Amino acid sequence: MFEGFALDVVDVGEASLRVRHGGRGPALVLLHGHPRTHATWHRLAPRLARDHAVVCPDLRGYGGSSKPAMQPDHSQQSKREMARDVVALMRALGHERFAVVGHDRGAYVACRAALDHPGVVSHLAVLDAVPLLEAIERCDARFAQAWWHWFFFAQPDKPERAILAYPDAWYANTPAKRARMGEEAWDDYRAAIHDPATVHAMLEDYRAGLGVDRRADEADRAAGRRIACPTLVAWAAQDDLGTLYGDPLAVWRPWVAGRLVGRVLDCGHHMAEEAPQELEHALRELLQPAP
Repeated sequence: MFEGFALDVVDVGEASLRVRHGGRGPALVLLHGHPRTHATWHRLAPRLARDHAVVCPDLRGYGGSSKPAMQPDHSQQSKREMARDVVALMRALGHERFAVVGHDRGAYVACRAALDHPGVVSHLAVLDAVPLLEAIERCDARFAQAWWHWFFFAQPDKPERAILAYPDAWYANTPAKRARMGEEAWDDYRAAIHDPATVHAMLEDYRAGLGVDRRADEADRAAGRRIACPTLVAWAAQDDLGTLYGDPLAVWRPWVAGRLVGRVLDCGHHMAEEAPQELEHALRELLQPAP
């Protein structure tokens, strides 16, 4: 897994991030979602590393990265703090400007990085996500039924007890899922979901999402701040983003001032594991120099 990549732990200030990095060329950071680790990118990252410097961290709180002390408002897992980690990590690795790809919860970190650090983020790709504030404000009965976990995860204490009572059952682990992920990625993921500190930090991500992250998005919208860089929105045909929002690209359009493109991939939610070649093609279209 990740042949030719280095595995390091990098101190970025308030957190230490476990990170795989390899390749040469324009810099590109890949941000995973819940409940995965950086290992979710193991089929895609080597493809991109043929002509990019590819960096795949575990976000703070996830996988092998550190878990900063909990704050009353859960801001230690805010997307703003996680985005600062990413910028600090990339600088530590020698990259002052870079593209950001985020999947699932990592998409919110990627979006926050582009909004807070416009001089640093050259391109943005968000995979299977709409802006966090849009998801909250557009919540209806269909969303509540399909994504009920957002609101359960934000409750105190109860979700930790429920998940840790039987993590493999909670995350519906099956032999087919194991085969789809690959053996090493599976082992890394299972170590994460069986670790109480990681489970707690992952849930703090959701608690921050409904509070400090929502308020950060509200402030950006009120101030007219928009994403300036070229942006790709990609979603999985076999997941429910299109069902919930119709055209996800239309949901993103008010948030993006730069070039905006959309792609639908014929796969399930974990597109880097299920359709790495198709995702690589979509990302390369985004990253190619403007004519």
